[in-house]
Amino acid sequence: MSAGGTLDRRAVVAELLRDRGDLLVVTGLGSPSYDVAAAGDHDLNYYLWAAMGSAAMVGLGLATAQPDRPVLVLTGDGEQLMGFGALATTALRKPRNLSIVVLDNGHFGETGMQLSHAGQGIELARVAEACGFPRVASVTAMAEVEPLRRRIHAREGLGFATVKIAAVNPPRVLPPRDAVHVKNRFRLALGHAPA
Repeated sequence: MSAGGTLDRRAVVAELLRDRGDLLVVTGLGSPSYDVAAAGDHDLNYYLWAAMGSAAMVGLGLATAQPDRPVLVLTGDGEQLMGFGALATTALRKPRNLSIVVLDNGHFGETGMQLSHAGQGIELARVAEACGFPRVASVTAMAEVEPLRRRIHAREGLGFATVKIAAVNPPRVLPPRDAVHVKNRFRLALGHAPA
């Protein structure tokens, strides 16, 4: 049984977003949004608020609509547990420019740090592998994060990784909470008119 890991979530996210270039980022509910905002708010960050379980599907839609740009879905284990079907659909579609990275602390961090299914032995990387993801990793050391960052930015095909982070809640860095603003800012950054 594994309940997360030892990596510092903020250090991991900052490394994944270093020299991000044209990387499009979709964040899952809660802590991943705070971590991405802590690394630096950006017009190409699409923060999901109150949309638990949908980050991977939003990422799939975005990767399909923007096939020439790398897309990163950054979410937590609790959020991804609600989206098992999204893993199957994404694996069947196999967008070459999509990477899903799950910050896995083995807990439901937003509701009181209860042990999650991942913390009780469900290995999300193995679920993704069983669904047919061609590249799967379980990251347990900081030295493994930089190679993961390079694969994400290089668009080496559909990928999935769990990053085993410590079960701590650093101070929140809140990104914009106005969903219309976030959507329109993102659309403008992609060269589309607000809708």
